[in-house]
Amino acid sequence: MRLPPHLSVRNGHLFVGAHDTVELARRFGTPLYITDEERVRANYREYRDALRGGYPRVKVLFAAKANGNPAILRALASEGAGADVFSAGELLLALRAGMAPGDLLFNGSSKSPSDLALAVEKGVRVSVDSLDELRELDRTATAAGTEVEIAFRVNPALEVPTHPKIATGLATSKFGIPHEQVLDAYQAALSCHSVVPVGIHCHIGSQILEVRPFAEAAAVMTRLAGEVTDLGVRLSFIDLGGGLGIPYHRTTDPAPTPGEYAAEVVPVFLQGIRDAGISPELWVEPGRYLVADSTVLLARVNSVKEAHARFVNVDAGFNLLIRPVMYDAYHEVLVASKADSPPVQTCTIAGPICETGDLLARDRALPRVQAGDLIAVLDAGAYGFAMSSQYNERGRCPEVLVRGGEAALMRRGESLDDLLASAETPPWQRQG
Repeated sequence: MRLPPHLSVRNGHLFVGAHDTVELARRFGTPLYITDEERVRANYREYRDALRGGYPRVKVLFAAKANGNPAILRALASEGAGADVFSAGELLLALRAGMAPGDLLFNGSSKSPSDLALAVEKGVRVSVDSLDELRELDRTATAAGTEVEIAFRVNPALEVPTHPKIATGLATSKFGIPHEQVLDAYQAALSCHSVVPVGIHCHIGSQILEVRPFAEAAAVMTRLAGEVTDLGVRLSFIDLGGGLGIPYHRTTDPAPTPGEYAAEVVPVFLQGIRDAGISPELWVEPGRYLVADSTVLLARVNSVKEAHARFVNVDAGFNLLIRPVMYDAYHEVLVASKADSPPVQTCTIAGPICETGDLLARDRALPRVQAGDLIAVLDAGAYGFAMSSQYNERGRCPEVLVRGGEAALMRRGESLDDLLASAETPPWQRQG
C-alpha cells in the first residue's frame, strides 16, 4: 500500500507525522480522528501553485462542507484560502477563521430568507440557484439599502465518472440553472434593483478520477461567459467548482494530481476567455483533495468473532464515518499497532451501531487481530467527522491536530451532557 508522505511505519506502529498513533490513543482515547496540519497546508499549496503556474489570477476556495473544524479553516485561511460555504453556519465559521467576506461564495440550492439576509449583511457573494432566490435576494438587499454581488450556478448537463449521489452537474441534478436558461437568468439579474451579477459558477461532481470532464466544464463555462458578457455583464470570476478525487484504493486508483488537472483545464480556460475577450479570475473549490488524506480515524478492537465472516468489532461505526454505508465507499485500513506485520487472515471491520450495515471495511487482508489492537481507517479527513452523528446516543469522538512535535485537541469528545444539551422537558412531563 502506498502511504501518503506524512504517514509512516516505525517499530511496528503507524505514525502520523512525528506522532505514534498508539501513543495518541493512550493519551486521547478512542475512537479518535487524527489530522496532520502540515499535510493540509501542503495539499492547498500544491493545488494553488499548479493552477497559478498557468494563470496567475487564481483563487482557491476550500469546500467547507468537507471538513468544517475551525482549526482546519484557520490553517487554510492563514494560507490565503477562501471558502465555498453551503450554510449560515459554514459562512460564520469561515469568517471567524479569518477568511475575508470577498473570499467566500455562498452556494446552495435551497437558501432560506435568513440565509440570504446573512449574506447581504456580511457582504458575501451568493451563487444564485433559481429565479425565486434571485427575487428574494434582490428584495433583501433593497430593504437593507445595499447591493449584493452574485454569480449564477449553471447546470452544464455533463456526465461524469463518479457515484451518482455526488454527480452534481447531471441534467437531472437538483443543482443549478439549466445551461440553456442561464442567459435569461442574467437578463433578469440586470433588471434587479440591488443585485449585481459579477460571476458564473458550476460544480460537476465529487471524487472524479479523470481530468477530461473538468476540461469539458471549462469549455462550457467560458462559452457561456462570452455570451453573458455580450449581454453587458462584466464578469470578475468564473468558478469551475471542485471535485478532483483522491486514491482511496491506494494500490490501484489512478488519481490525477493538481498538476495534471491544471495542464488539462487551464489551456481550455485561457482559450475560452480569449475568445470571450475577458480576463476574469479563475476560482476553484477543492475540498476532498485538500483534507482527505490528512486524517486517519483510529478505532480500538473490542472483540473478534468467527461467524459468517471474521468480524473485527471496533469502537467506531458509521456514526463517525458514514461514507462506507452511504456510498459503498472504500477506505484502506491497517492495524496501527501491528503496521509492519504481514497479512495472514481476511477480516471485516464492524462498528458498534445497531444496524447490519455498520461495516467500515469488508474482507480485508490483515495481520492476526485481537482485542485491544488499533485499527486505522485512512483518508478520513473529508466527509468523515463532518457527516458524523449521535445515532444510538453515542457522542461524537475527539479530533486531534498534530503539527511537528505538537499534538492537541481541536475538538473534544462529546459527553452525555452534550447529547442532552438541547433536550427540553414538555411541561406535562415535569414533576410538580
